[in-house]
Amino acid sequence: MKKTIIIPALVITTAFVSLTVSGQENADEILKKVEKNISSDNRIFESSMTIHGARTSRTITSKTYTEGDKESFTEYLSPAREQGTKMLKLEKQLWIYSPSTDRTIQISGHMLRQSVMGSDLSYEDMMDDRKLTDVYSSKVVGNEVIDNRKTVVLELTAKVTDVAYYSRKVWIDTERYVPLKEELYAKSGQLLKRTTLSDVRLIDGRWFPMVVVYKDILRQGGGTEFKITSIQFNQKIPEYIFTKAALKQ
Repeated sequence: MKKTIIIPALVITTAFVSLTVSGQENADEILKKVEKNISSDNRIFESSMTIHGARTSRTITSKTYTEGDKESFTEYLSPAREQGTKMLKLEKQLWIYSPSTDRTIQISGHMLRQSVMGSDLSYEDMMDDRKLTDVYSSKVVGNEVIDNRKTVVLELTAKVTDVAYYSRKVWIDTERYVPLKEELYAKSGQLLKRTTLSDVRLIDGRWFPMVVVYKDILRQGGGTEFKITSIQFNQKIPEYIFTKAALKQ
């Protein structure tokens, strides 16, 4: 049975008054609560990625292992043409193994901006798992209601140079501290991508969105739906998983 977190009205009122008085401090605190909710020492999950193209849609399934924000290993399970393809991230390096050619290639430089299997996600998107508080400065810019959920809207501006998006706008559920919507911008102010998050579930004491829809504004098509079908947090993952040797196993 799912637990419901009840926040008294007085607490909510006090929180919003505090946001008005000291937006910067509270924006950082909100992000820290989100990170505590979403992040974990490690996780294992299975997922499906449905790419809605201009004419047709296709679905790719995979299993992923992650260790913190520096190591991840993904094996694609279906369809047959993608089965056995593997992806390994170690720190800032990324390798992909293709069973059809029995070759391992490293993705780097401008190649990181390329689409992952024709989706609205780039390799660059998948590489950067750093905490938002480490990469962006933040401030509260408003409050909105999304799908009957109260949200606080944060504006994030990069404080480091090695980021794919100079600024972000994030709508965060004020009760569960998970993002429900996000917009990603270039330094010029151009909107590049939009994401919506849904199917938020209480898993191992944390609220977690199981469905994320990505839309690259510069691409045609209906976006990419990423759905987590199963997930486990803080599991024991064999060390060999995060090695280049595992790509060909």
